[in-house]
Amino acid sequence: MAVAPEEVLAAVSAHGVHQGEHRGQENEVFQATFGFCPKSHHVLNIFELLKAAKMHSLPGLGICLSKEEQRLCIQQICSNSYSSTGSTDATLQTDEFMNSKKSHEVLCMSEVVAFLAQGCQVKQIIDVGSGKGYLSSFLSMQYGLQVYGIDSSSTNTHGAQERDRKLKKFSKTFQQHSKANRKKPTTHEEKPPDSSKDIDHKTQVEETSSLLTPGEHLSTDAEEHLEMEQTNQESAENFFLNALSLDVIEAASLRVPPRQLTNEERERRKRENLERKAQNESISNGPLFSPITSYVTAETELRELIGELQAAVLVGLHTCGDLAPSSLRMFVAKTELSAVCSVGCCYHLLSEEFDPTAQEAPERLNGFPLSQYLRDQSWFCGRNARMSACLALERFSHGQGIQMESLFYRAVLHVILRDHFGSFKSEKRVGNVYSKTKSFVDYVRRALQRLDLDETKLSDGDIQGYHDKYRLRMNELDAFSKLKVILAPCVEGLILLDRLCYLKEQENISFSALVQLFDPLLSPRCYAVIGLKRN
Repeated sequence: MAVAPEEVLAAVSAHGVHQGEHRGQENEVFQATFGFCPKSHHVLNIFELLKAAKMHSLPGLGICLSKEEQRLCIQQICSNSYSSTGSTDATLQTDEFMNSKKSHEVLCMSEVVAFLAQGCQVKQIIDVGSGKGYLSSFLSMQYGLQVYGIDSSSTNTHGAQERDRKLKKFSKTFQQHSKANRKKPTTHEEKPPDSSKDIDHKTQVEETSSLLTPGEHLSTDAEEHLEMEQTNQESAENFFLNALSLDVIEAASLRVPPRQLTNEERERRKRENLERKAQNESISNGPLFSPITSYVTAETELRELIGELQAAVLVGLHTCGDLAPSSLRMFVAKTELSAVCSVGCCYHLLSEEFDPTAQEAPERLNGFPLSQYLRDQSWFCGRNARMSACLALERFSHGQGIQMESLFYRAVLHVILRDHFGSFKSEKRVGNVYSKTKSFVDYVRRALQRLDLDETKLSDGDIQGYHDKYRLRMNELDAFSKLKVILAPCVEGLILLDRLCYLKEQENISFSALVQLFDPLLSPRCYAVIGLKRN
């Protein structure tokens, strides 16, 4: 950096300073590229750097499609496949069972996935890294799709199965269908009140509340809907499952009395009714959402996990680290996969093929770079750059700032580890110690205990001395952190464009794009890689 921290902080603030105030470095600034001196590689012009960072983010490059543009492109490719929306009449109210962030993500992504499934004329979805099964359950209930949720954690898959069962039982969609199914002529006969209903209702509320993760709350509307659902549970549930299947929904026809039918027509209707009954029983007995516990890589044979696998759409909502690139490799290689919709996260956990610090693993398929274009250049980011890609510029721009004191504590702790413990490295992590501490001395002692290091080597005065010494350089850390946030979209864009480029390089892909699915304020990892196979 050839500019002072104060210049950086002023430039990224709301007001900034006038371009050109660079303390006598006008000639060097004139020659700078993106704010950097081509000889020394130092930042000379912070304004040019900020401008270049904005231009080289995905929004600045203008590469991403909106959801509407993506729909139009896919409609043109699959023009004969869009006769209807493919969803059920009622819309499941996700905000009653998920927090606002997850609800937003599930609603936005499920709409795109259902659209892809309809365009490809497939009924099966494979959700890799399905976690708690929010997306899988919604796709099965709202769109009648057969979803296989694959997750490496048995705790997640078992929990997702139980959550899906309760969601089907208590969702608003289920209640609306069951109410319609129960519409019968009313009588004036009054029945004595059944005290067991109060107990049943209490149990239902408790079961529904167990769907929620910490911080989520069941709305009053949900309790009122649960109170309405007291009778005909079994028959209503069958109706709900049947209604979710697009195969069994048919247009109503004019009813002809049986005595007016020919013998052939009677036999035909009898066969159809028997077939429909068998199909409905199969749907009712077989769940639309099937959780599977398995660790997935690019080489995973899906047919070994899913015996009844047909043509399917591969999806992943915030797949962690290498799982996102692995799912794209799987999509390209597996003929049974017709389309893909992948939203990645945790870029810091990506493995890099050309990482000079990584241990050699010749048989391992690395997560970055994915495209041949960047592999030919031996492209390498490094952990620091990938860590910065996980930051959220939009949230920072809207006043959701960085916890500077927490970062400062961790940075000074690193200096203490270097000076007194020989640049100690461990598989253990300090974790969220900061939130539990009352002072810097307390923070350091807790951190050393967690790392199994001898805290008696340092007195309280020694520890506080480090704090006081480096406190004077707090503005440097502040400026550095803000630059990392500003450059974050560039690094994320590089990683996502590498994935898009990989799909563009494949001969069997007819359409591929980056689509902004989510509001970045609600969900910072908001971009999806979408691909469609030929034919």
